[in-house]
Amino acid sequence: MIAPIDLGSRRELFVDSLLVDRLKKASLQLREPQPREIVLKHDTPWEGPFCLYHTIIHDGDRYLLFYRGWQVPSEPAVYCVAVSDDGVHFDRPEVNEYSWKGNRQNNIIFDQEPFSHTVAPFIDTRSGVSAAQRYKALSRNLLAPDRDGKREAFLHGMISADGFHWDLLGSEPLITDGKFDSQNVGFWSEAEEQYIAYYRTFSVYEGMEEGDTGPTTTATSLRRIKRATSKDFINWEPGVVMDYRQGGKSAPAEEFYINQTRPYFRAPHIYVALPARFMDQRRAISAAEIKSLDVHETQRSACSDACFMTTRPGNTWYDRTFMEAFVKPRIGSNHWTARCNYPVDGVVQTGPEEMSFYVCEHYAQPDNQVRRYSLRLDGFTSVRAPHSGGELITKPVVFTGAELELNYATSAAGSLRVEIRDEDGRPIPGYTLRESIDIFGNRIAGHAAWKHGTDVSALAGRPVILRFVMGDADLYSMRFVGS
Repeated sequence: MIAPIDLGSRRELFVDSLLVDRLKKASLQLREPQPREIVLKHDTPWEGPFCLYHTIIHDGDRYLLFYRGWQVPSEPAVYCVAVSDDGVHFDRPEVNEYSWKGNRQNNIIFDQEPFSHTVAPFIDTRSGVSAAQRYKALSRNLLAPDRDGKREAFLHGMISADGFHWDLLGSEPLITDGKFDSQNVGFWSEAEEQYIAYYRTFSVYEGMEEGDTGPTTTATSLRRIKRATSKDFINWEPGVVMDYRQGGKSAPAEEFYINQTRPYFRAPHIYVALPARFMDQRRAISAAEIKSLDVHETQRSACSDACFMTTRPGNTWYDRTFMEAFVKPRIGSNHWTARCNYPVDGVVQTGPEEMSFYVCEHYAQPDNQVRRYSLRLDGFTSVRAPHSGGELITKPVVFTGAELELNYATSAAGSLRVEIRDEDGRPIPGYTLRESIDIFGNRIAGHAAWKHGTDVSALAGRPVILRFVMGDADLYSMRFVGS
Protein backbone atom coordinates (compact mmCIF):
# COMPACT_ATOMS: atom_id res chain seq x y z
CA MET A 1 0.00 0.00 0.00
CA ILE A 2 1.37 3.41 -1.01
CA ALA A 3 1.57 5.86 1.88
CA PRO A 4 -0.75 8.80 1.11
CA ILE A 5 0.75 12.17 0.25
CA ASP A 6 -0.14 14.72 2.91
CA LEU A 7 -1.29 17.77 0.96
CA GLY A 8 -2.62 19.72 3.91
CA SER A 9 -4.05 22.84 2.29
CA ARG A 10 -1.09 23.67 0.09
CA ARG A 11 -1.41 24.37 -3.61
CA GLU A 12 0.02 21.75 -5.97
CA LEU A 13 0.99 22.43 -9.56
CA PHE A 14 1.23 19.68 -12.13
CA VAL A 15 4.88 20.40 -12.88
CA ASP A 16 6.07 16.87 -12.17
CA SER A 17 4.72 13.39 -11.51
CA LEU A 18 4.47 13.67 -7.71
CA LEU A 19 0.66 13.34 -7.60
CA VAL A 20 0.20 11.37 -10.82
CA ASP A 21 -0.61 7.69 -10.59
CA ARG A 22 -2.08 7.24 -14.07
CA LEU A 23 -2.80 9.31 -17.13
CA LYS A 24 -5.32 7.92 -19.61
CA LYS A 25 -5.25 9.67 -22.99
CA ALA A 26 -4.06 12.80 -21.15
CA SER A 27 -0.56 14.18 -20.72
CA LEU A 28 1.57 16.67 -18.83
CA GLN A 29 2.16 19.63 -21.14
CA LEU A 30 4.67 22.46 -21.00
CA ARG A 31 2.82 25.69 -21.72
CA GLU A 32 4.08 28.40 -24.08
CA PRO A 33 4.80 31.79 -22.47
CA GLN A 34 3.56 34.81 -24.40
CA PRO A 35 6.21 37.38 -25.40
CA ARG A 36 5.22 40.90 -24.40
CA GLU A 37 6.81 44.34 -24.48
CA ILE A 38 10.42 45.44 -24.04
CA VAL A 39 10.63 46.71 -20.46
CA LEU A 40 14.17 48.08 -20.48
CA LYS A 41 16.77 48.98 -23.09
CA HIS A 42 20.34 49.01 -21.79
CA ASP A 43 21.31 52.23 -23.49
CA THR A 44 22.91 54.40 -20.79
CA PRO A 45 26.70 54.99 -20.79
CA TRP A 46 27.20 52.76 -17.73
CA GLU A 47 25.12 49.85 -19.06
CA GLY A 48 25.66 48.62 -22.61
CA PRO A 49 26.04 45.37 -24.54
CA PHE A 50 27.23 43.20 -21.65
CA CYS A 51 24.37 43.84 -19.24
CA LEU A 52 23.31 40.51 -17.77
CA TYR A 53 22.49 38.61 -14.55
CA HIS A 54 19.19 40.32 -13.87
CA THR A 55 16.95 39.68 -10.86
CA ILE A 56 13.30 40.76 -10.49
CA ILE A 57 11.78 41.24 -7.01
CA HIS A 58 8.19 42.22 -6.18
CA ASP A 59 8.29 44.14 -2.90
CA GLY A 60 4.95 45.59 -1.80
CA ASP A 61 3.80 48.12 -4.39
CA ARG A 62 7.04 48.18 -6.38
CA TYR A 63 9.03 45.90 -8.65
CA LEU A 64 12.82 46.11 -8.54
CA LEU A 65 14.84 44.95 -11.54
CA PHE A 66 18.49 44.48 -10.60
CA TYR A 67 21.21 43.92 -13.20
CA ARG A 68 24.86 44.22 -14.09
CA GLY A 69 25.89 47.22 -16.16
CA TRP A 70 28.95 46.53 -18.30
CA GLN A 71 30.00 48.40 -21.40
CA VAL A 72 33.14 46.49 -22.44
CA PRO A 73 35.06 43.59 -20.88
CA SER A 74 38.11 45.79 -20.35
CA GLU A 75 36.22 48.07 -17.92
CA PRO A 76 34.79 47.36 -14.44
CA ALA A 77 31.15 46.33 -14.12
CA VAL A 78 28.60 48.17 -11.97
CA TYR A 79 25.36 46.97 -10.38
CA CYS A 80 22.14 48.83 -11.16
CA VAL A 81 18.41 48.90 -10.41
CA ALA A 82 15.27 49.91 -12.30
CA VAL A 83 11.89 50.44 -10.62
CA SER A 84 8.28 49.84 -11.68
CA ASP A 85 4.84 50.03 -10.07
CA ASP A 86 3.31 47.42 -12.40
CA GLY A 87 6.13 45.13 -13.59
CA VAL A 88 5.73 46.50 -17.12
CA HIS A 89 6.99 50.08 -17.18
CA PHE A 90 10.41 50.52 -15.61
CA ASP A 91 12.33 53.70 -14.81
CA ARG A 92 15.86 54.29 -13.59
CA PRO A 93 15.84 56.02 -10.19
CA GLU A 94 18.57 58.54 -9.43
CA VAL A 95 20.23 56.79 -6.51
CA ASN A 96 23.16 59.25 -6.37
CA GLU A 97 25.28 56.66 -4.56
CA TYR A 98 28.19 56.18 -6.98
CA SER A 99 29.80 58.37 -9.60
CA TRP A 100 30.10 57.27 -13.20
CA LYS A 101 32.91 59.27 -14.84
CA GLY A 102 32.09 62.26 -12.64
CA ASN A 103 28.29 61.97 -12.88
CA ARG A 104 26.32 60.81 -9.81
CA GLN A 105 22.93 61.11 -11.52
CA ASN A 106 22.56 57.40 -12.23
CA ASN A 107 20.93 54.22 -10.95
CA ILE A 108 24.13 52.48 -9.86
CA ILE A 109 23.67 50.85 -6.46
CA PHE A 110 27.01 49.02 -6.10
CA ASP A 111 30.39 49.71 -7.64
CA GLN A 112 33.00 47.41 -6.14
CA GLU A 113 34.51 45.04 -8.66
CA PRO A 114 34.72 42.07 -8.63
CA PHE A 115 31.70 41.93 -6.28
CA SER A 116 29.49 43.91 -8.67
CA HIS A 117 30.03 41.44 -11.52
CA THR A 118 27.57 38.63 -10.62
CA VAL A 119 24.96 39.41 -7.95
CA ALA A 120 21.60 37.82 -7.08
CA PRO A 121 19.51 39.70 -4.47
CA PHE A 122 16.53 38.31 -2.55
CA ILE A 123 14.23 39.45 0.26
CA ASP A 124 14.99 37.54 3.43
CA THR A 125 11.60 36.40 4.77
CA ARG A 126 13.02 34.59 7.79
CA SER A 127 11.18 35.53 10.98
CA GLY A 128 13.15 37.96 13.13
CA VAL A 129 15.62 39.02 10.46
CA SER A 130 17.17 42.43 11.10
CA ALA A 131 15.66 45.34 9.15
CA ALA A 132 19.18 46.29 8.08
CA GLN A 133 19.54 42.87 6.42
CA ARG A 134 16.06 42.53 4.90
CA TYR A 135 17.65 42.31 1.46
CA LYS A 136 20.48 39.85 0.97
CA ALA A 137 22.51 38.73 -2.00
CA LEU A 138 25.24 36.32 -3.06
CA SER A 139 28.11 37.89 -4.98
CA ARG A 140 31.20 36.42 -6.59
CA ASN A 141 34.71 37.46 -5.63
CA LEU A 142 37.28 36.54 -8.29
CA LEU A 143 40.81 36.51 -6.91
CA ALA A 144 43.92 37.61 -8.79
CA PRO A 145 45.78 34.87 -10.72
CA ASP A 146 48.36 32.89 -8.77
CA ARG A 147 51.83 32.15 -10.09
CA ASP A 148 50.41 29.32 -12.21
CA GLY A 149 47.77 31.60 -13.72
CA LYS A 150 44.87 29.97 -11.85
CA ARG A 151 42.12 32.19 -10.40
CA GLU A 152 40.02 31.12 -7.45
CA ALA A 153 36.49 32.41 -6.91
CA PHE A 154 34.29 32.50 -3.81
CA LEU A 155 30.77 33.60 -2.93
CA HIS A 156 30.39 36.49 -0.50
CA GLY A 157 27.30 37.92 1.14
CA MET A 158 25.77 41.35 0.64
CA ILE A 159 23.09 43.10 2.74
CA SER A 160 20.73 46.04 2.34
CA ALA A 161 17.76 47.53 4.17
CA ASP A 162 15.99 48.86 1.07
CA GLY A 163 17.55 47.28 -2.02
CA PHE A 164 19.25 50.56 -3.00
CA HIS A 165 22.14 50.86 -0.55
CA TRP A 166 24.33 47.76 -0.21
CA ASP A 167 27.25 46.63 1.93
CA LEU A 168 29.39 43.53 1.95
CA LEU A 169 28.54 41.12 4.77
CA GLY A 170 31.97 40.92 6.38
CA SER A 171 35.21 40.16 4.60
CA GLU A 172 35.15 36.35 4.63
CA PRO A 173 33.59 34.25 1.84
CA LEU A 174 30.46 32.22 2.58
CA ILE A 175 30.72 29.44 -0.02
CA THR A 176 34.00 28.25 -1.50
CA ASP A 177 33.32 24.90 -3.24
CA GLY A 178 32.25 26.07 -6.69
CA LYS A 179 33.38 27.95 -9.78
CA PHE A 180 30.73 30.69 -9.51
CA ASP A 181 31.38 32.18 -13.00
CA SER A 182 27.66 32.81 -13.43
CA GLN A 183 24.72 34.19 -11.47
CA ASN A 184 24.50 32.27 -8.19
CA VAL A 185 21.14 32.47 -6.41
CA GLY A 186 20.05 32.06 -2.80
CA PHE A 187 16.88 32.42 -0.71
CA TRP A 188 15.29 31.66 2.63
CA SER A 189 13.11 28.56 2.30
CA GLU A 190 10.05 28.59 4.54
CA ALA A 191 9.46 24.96 3.54
CA GLU A 192 12.88 23.84 4.78
CA GLU A 193 13.46 26.57 7.39
CA GLN A 194 16.94 27.24 6.13
CA TYR A 195 18.80 29.21 3.48
CA ILE A 196 19.37 27.52 0.13
CA ALA A 197 21.95 28.41 -2.52
CA TYR A 198 22.15 27.12 -6.08
CA TYR A 199 25.41 27.92 -7.81
CA ARG A 200 27.76 27.13 -10.69
CA THR A 201 30.26 24.33 -10.70
CA PHE A 202 31.83 22.06 -13.29
CA SER A 203 31.40 18.31 -12.95
CA VAL A 204 32.16 15.23 -14.99
CA TYR A 205 28.98 13.70 -16.37
CA GLU A 206 28.97 10.08 -17.49
CA GLY A 207 26.53 9.18 -20.24
CA MET A 208 25.95 6.68 -23.02
CA GLU A 209 26.64 7.30 -26.68
CA GLU A 210 25.72 5.09 -29.63
CA GLY A 211 28.65 4.17 -31.82
CA ASP A 212 29.35 1.87 -34.76
CA THR A 213 30.10 -0.99 -32.37
CA GLY A 214 27.26 -0.27 -29.94
CA PRO A 215 26.79 1.97 -26.90
CA THR A 216 29.86 3.32 -25.15
CA THR A 217 30.28 5.23 -21.90
CA THR A 218 31.31 8.86 -22.29
CA ALA A 219 32.61 11.31 -19.69
CA THR A 220 32.22 15.04 -20.25
CA SER A 221 32.92 18.02 -18.02
CA LEU A 222 29.80 20.18 -18.05
CA ARG A 223 28.56 23.32 -16.39
CA ARG A 224 26.52 21.91 -13.50
CA ILE A 225 24.53 23.21 -10.53
CA LYS A 226 25.37 22.73 -6.85
CA ARG A 227 23.02 23.16 -3.88
CA ALA A 228 24.15 24.16 -0.38
CA THR A 229 22.20 24.92 2.81
CA SER A 230 22.68 27.15 5.86
CA LYS A 231 20.74 27.92 9.02
CA ASP A 232 22.16 31.44 9.44
CA PHE A 233 23.41 32.52 5.98
CA ILE A 234 26.97 32.65 7.38
CA ASN A 235 27.90 29.00 7.87
CA TRP A 236 27.14 26.77 4.89
CA GLU A 237 27.17 23.00 4.52
CA PRO A 238 29.25 21.59 1.64
CA GLY A 239 27.42 21.74 -1.66
CA VAL A 240 25.93 18.76 -3.51
CA VAL A 241 25.96 18.50 -7.30
CA MET A 242 22.35 18.37 -8.50
CA ASP A 243 21.34 15.46 -10.68
CA TYR A 244 18.43 15.36 -13.12
CA ARG A 245 15.42 13.04 -13.08
CA GLN A 246 12.67 12.36 -15.58
CA GLY A 247 9.89 10.02 -14.54
CA GLY A 248 12.03 8.68 -11.69
CA LYS A 249 14.95 7.86 -14.00
CA SER A 250 18.12 9.74 -14.83
CA ALA A 251 17.70 12.47 -17.42
CA PRO A 252 20.49 13.75 -19.67
CA ALA A 253 22.66 16.50 -18.25
CA GLU A 254 22.95 19.63 -20.35
CA GLU A 255 25.03 22.77 -20.11
CA PHE A 256 23.05 25.18 -17.96
CA TYR A 257 24.77 28.54 -17.76
CA ILE A 258 22.49 30.03 -15.10
CA ASN A 259 19.93 28.15 -13.03
CA GLN A 260 17.46 30.85 -11.74
CA THR A 261 15.97 28.61 -9.04
CA ARG A 262 13.43 30.22 -6.70
CA PRO A 263 10.40 29.16 -4.61
CA TYR A 264 7.23 29.69 -6.63
CA PHE A 265 5.38 32.50 -4.86
CA ARG A 266 1.99 30.72 -4.84
CA ALA A 267 3.45 27.35 -3.80
CA PRO A 268 6.78 28.02 -2.06
CA HIS A 269 7.46 24.33 -1.42
CA ILE A 270 8.00 24.01 -5.19
CA TYR A 271 11.24 25.55 -6.46
CA VAL A 272 10.93 26.64 -10.08
CA ALA A 273 14.08 26.89 -12.19
CA LEU A 274 14.41 28.74 -15.52
CA PRO A 275 17.92 27.78 -16.59
CA ALA A 276 19.65 29.07 -19.69
CA ARG A 277 20.71 26.13 -21.88
CA PHE A 278 24.07 26.90 -23.48
CA MET A 279 24.75 25.22 -26.83
CA ASP A 280 28.45 25.76 -27.40
CA GLN A 281 29.81 25.62 -30.96
CA ARG A 282 26.29 25.48 -32.38
CA ARG A 283 25.76 28.38 -34.77
CA ALA A 284 22.47 28.99 -36.55
CA ILE A 285 23.34 32.17 -38.45
CA SER A 286 25.83 33.00 -41.15
CA ALA A 287 29.06 34.95 -40.84
CA ALA A 288 27.46 37.78 -42.82
CA GLU A 289 24.55 37.95 -40.37
CA ILE A 290 26.95 37.99 -37.44
CA LYS A 291 28.88 40.84 -38.99
CA SER A 292 25.72 42.87 -39.61
CA LEU A 293 24.71 42.49 -35.94
CA ASP A 294 27.93 43.97 -34.58
CA VAL A 295 27.95 41.21 -31.98
CA HIS A 296 31.13 40.93 -29.89
CA GLU A 297 33.61 38.39 -31.22
CA THR A 298 33.37 36.26 -28.06
CA GLN A 299 29.66 35.56 -28.64
CA ARG A 300 29.61 34.28 -32.21
CA SER A 301 29.96 30.51 -31.91
CA ALA A 302 27.05 29.40 -29.71
CA CYS A 303 23.32 29.83 -29.16
CA SER A 304 21.05 29.58 -26.13
CA ASP A 305 17.46 29.03 -25.08
CA ALA A 306 15.64 28.69 -21.74
CA CYS A 307 14.31 25.53 -20.09
CA PHE A 308 11.87 24.77 -17.29
CA MET A 309 12.49 22.39 -14.41
CA THR A 310 11.58 22.06 -10.76
CA THR A 311 12.88 20.67 -7.51
CA ARG A 312 11.39 20.18 -4.07
CA PRO A 313 12.66 20.47 -0.49
CA GLY A 314 15.14 17.83 0.54
CA ASN A 315 15.80 16.70 -3.02
CA THR A 316 19.25 16.64 -4.57
CA TRP A 317 17.95 16.58 -8.12
CA TYR A 318 15.96 18.63 -10.58
CA ASP A 319 12.88 17.16 -12.20
CA ARG A 320 13.21 17.38 -15.98
CA THR A 321 9.72 16.26 -16.90
CA PHE A 322 9.98 18.58 -19.90
CA MET A 323 13.13 18.43 -22.02
CA GLU A 324 11.80 20.88 -24.60
CA ALA A 325 12.70 24.58 -24.54
CA PHE A 326 10.46 26.82 -22.45
CA VAL A 327 11.56 29.93 -24.36
CA LYS A 328 12.81 29.38 -27.90
CA PRO A 329 14.92 32.00 -29.66
CA ARG A 330 12.65 34.38 -31.54
CA ILE A 331 12.69 35.05 -35.29
CA GLY A 332 15.66 37.20 -36.24
CA SER A 333 19.39 36.55 -36.29
CA ASN A 334 19.94 38.85 -33.27
CA HIS A 335 18.23 36.22 -31.07
CA TRP A 336 20.63 33.46 -32.12
CA THR A 337 23.98 34.53 -30.67
CA ALA A 338 25.67 33.19 -27.54
CA ARG A 339 24.19 34.03 -24.11
CA CYS A 340 21.05 35.47 -25.66
CA ASN A 341 17.62 34.50 -24.25
CA TYR A 342 18.87 34.27 -20.65
CA PRO A 343 15.97 34.37 -18.17
CA VAL A 344 15.92 36.98 -15.44
CA ASP A 345 16.11 35.51 -11.94
CA GLY A 346 12.56 35.52 -10.52
CA VAL A 347 8.87 35.12 -11.43
CA VAL A 348 6.38 37.76 -10.21
CA GLN A 349 2.64 38.38 -10.27
CA THR A 350 1.71 41.28 -12.56
CA GLY A 351 -2.09 41.07 -12.55
CA PRO A 352 -5.03 39.36 -10.85
CA GLU A 353 -4.70 36.36 -13.19
CA GLU A 354 -1.22 36.88 -14.65
CA MET A 355 2.39 36.26 -13.74
CA SER A 356 5.48 37.41 -15.59
CA PHE A 357 9.09 36.54 -16.05
CA TYR A 358 11.69 38.36 -18.10
CA VAL A 359 14.37 37.48 -20.64
CA CYS A 360 17.57 39.30 -21.58
CA GLU A 361 17.86 39.61 -25.35
CA HIS A 362 20.70 40.56 -27.71
CA TYR A 363 23.59 40.02 -25.31
CA ALA A 364 26.89 41.54 -26.48
CA GLN A 365 25.00 43.52 -29.13
CA PRO A 366 24.43 47.29 -29.17
CA ASP A 367 20.66 46.88 -28.56
CA ASN A 368 20.85 44.71 -25.42
CA GLN A 369 17.36 44.70 -23.84
CA VAL A 370 14.93 42.94 -21.48
CA ARG A 371 11.57 41.55 -22.64
CA ARG A 372 8.63 40.49 -20.48
CA TYR A 373 6.85 37.15 -20.96
CA SER A 374 3.47 36.35 -19.41
CA LEU A 375 1.57 33.26 -18.27
CA ARG A 376 -1.64 32.68 -16.36
CA LEU A 377 -1.08 32.12 -12.65
CA ASP A 378 0.28 28.59 -12.07
CA GLY A 379 0.46 28.25 -15.84
CA PHE A 380 3.93 26.82 -16.39
CA THR A 381 2.44 23.43 -17.21
CA SER A 382 -0.89 21.61 -17.23
CA VAL A 383 -2.55 18.25 -17.45
CA ARG A 384 -3.97 18.36 -20.96
CA ALA A 385 -6.85 16.21 -22.26
CA PRO A 386 -7.96 16.26 -25.91
CA HIS A 387 -11.50 16.76 -27.16
CA SER A 388 -12.01 13.00 -27.24
CA GLY A 389 -11.40 12.87 -23.50
CA GLY A 390 -8.75 11.86 -20.99
CA GLU A 391 -8.23 11.16 -17.31
CA LEU A 392 -5.82 11.88 -14.47
CA ILE A 393 -5.91 9.56 -11.47
CA THR A 394 -3.84 10.68 -8.50
CA LYS A 395 -1.93 8.73 -5.93
CA PRO A 396 -3.61 8.53 -2.51
CA VAL A 397 -3.64 11.90 -0.73
CA VAL A 398 -4.70 13.28 2.63
CA PHE A 399 -5.96 16.86 2.90
CA THR A 400 -7.39 19.49 5.19
CA GLY A 401 -10.12 21.82 3.97
CA ALA A 402 -13.74 22.03 2.89
CA GLU A 403 -13.54 22.62 -0.89
CA LEU A 404 -11.35 21.51 -3.80
CA GLU A 405 -10.11 24.62 -5.60
CA LEU A 406 -9.02 24.13 -9.21
CA ASN A 407 -7.18 26.30 -11.73
CA TYR A 408 -8.49 25.10 -15.09
CA ALA A 409 -9.50 26.05 -18.61
CA THR A 410 -11.79 24.29 -21.06
CA SER A 411 -13.08 25.12 -24.48
CA ALA A 412 -16.72 26.08 -24.92
CA ALA A 413 -17.35 22.43 -25.73
CA GLY A 414 -14.97 21.10 -23.08
CA SER A 415 -15.61 19.60 -19.67
CA LEU A 416 -14.02 18.78 -16.32
CA ARG A 417 -15.50 16.51 -13.67
CA VAL A 418 -14.02 15.14 -10.45
CA GLU A 419 -14.63 11.83 -8.74
CA ILE A 420 -13.26 11.07 -5.27
CA ARG A 421 -12.40 7.47 -4.42
CA ASP A 422 -11.29 5.71 -1.25
CA GLU A 423 -7.72 4.47 -0.99
CA ASP A 424 -8.75 1.13 -2.50
CA GLY A 425 -10.05 2.88 -5.61
CA ARG A 426 -13.77 2.60 -4.89
CA PRO A 427 -15.89 5.71 -5.70
CA ILE A 428 -17.20 7.31 -2.51
CA PRO A 429 -20.99 7.80 -2.45
CA GLY A 430 -21.85 11.45 -2.96
CA TYR A 431 -18.59 12.03 -4.85
CA THR A 432 -18.94 9.60 -7.77
CA LEU A 433 -18.48 10.60 -11.40
CA ARG A 434 -22.23 10.17 -11.96
CA GLU A 435 -22.88 12.72 -9.18
CA SER A 436 -20.18 15.21 -10.25
CA ILE A 437 -21.03 18.54 -11.88
CA ASP A 438 -19.40 19.52 -15.17
CA ILE A 439 -17.37 22.67 -14.37
CA PHE A 440 -16.50 23.87 -17.86
CA GLY A 441 -15.07 27.39 -18.18
CA ASN A 442 -11.81 29.21 -17.50
CA ARG A 443 -11.02 30.03 -13.85
CA ILE A 444 -7.98 30.59 -11.70
CA ALA A 445 -9.95 29.57 -8.59
CA GLY A 446 -12.94 27.43 -9.55
CA HIS A 447 -14.29 24.63 -7.38
CA ALA A 448 -15.11 20.99 -7.94
CA ALA A 449 -18.80 20.27 -7.33
CA TRP A 450 -21.24 17.40 -7.00
CA LYS A 451 -25.02 17.23 -6.79
CA HIS A 452 -24.90 18.01 -3.08
CA GLY A 453 -22.57 21.02 -3.59
CA THR A 454 -18.85 21.66 -3.11
CA ASP A 455 -18.28 20.52 0.48
CA VAL A 456 -15.59 17.84 0.94
CA SER A 457 -14.91 18.43 4.65
CA ALA A 458 -16.32 15.00 5.57
CA LEU A 459 -13.35 13.45 3.73
CA ALA A 460 -10.63 15.60 5.34
CA GLY A 461 -7.91 13.57 7.04
CA ARG A 462 -8.93 10.40 5.18
CA PRO A 463 -6.78 8.88 2.40
CA VAL A 464 -8.54 9.47 -0.92
CA ILE A 465 -7.80 9.25 -4.64
CA LEU A 466 -8.87 11.98 -7.06
CA ARG A 467 -10.05 11.12 -10.56
CA PHE A 468 -10.23 14.00 -13.04
CA VAL A 469 -12.22 13.24 -16.20
CA MET A 470 -11.59 15.91 -18.82
CA GLY A 471 -12.33 16.81 -22.42
CA ASP A 472 -10.60 19.61 -24.35
CA ALA A 473 -9.37 20.91 -21.02
CA ASP A 474 -6.27 21.93 -19.08
CA LEU A 475 -5.79 21.52 -15.33
CA TYR A 476 -3.02 23.73 -13.93
CA SER A 477 -3.19 23.38 -10.16
CA MET A 478 -5.31 22.25 -7.23
CA ARG A 479 -5.60 22.79 -3.50
CA PHE A 480 -8.07 22.17 -0.70
CA VAL A 481 -9.32 25.36 0.95
CA GLY A 482 -11.66 26.49 3.72
CA SER A 483 -12.48 24.80 6.99
